[in-house]
Amino acid sequence: MMKNYSSLFTPGIYVINNDKKIEWGIGQIQSSINNFITINFENVGKKTINLNEVNLEIININANS
Repeated sequence: MMKNYSSLFTPGIYVINNDKKIEWGIGQIQSSINNFITINFENVGKKTINLNEVNLEIININANS
């Protein structure tokens, strides 16, 4: 059974791809349709991600480190 996580990934949210965080950098979600999320990444531009295949992590860019 495929899970639908798309409700967590809404436009405007910032994410990283855990497998390519250095190469791709931080991304901002542009759109979300079912499990397909379009994200504009700082280093590689726009990518369409299938949430069933890619490990995205929501980040808070305003958090104090």
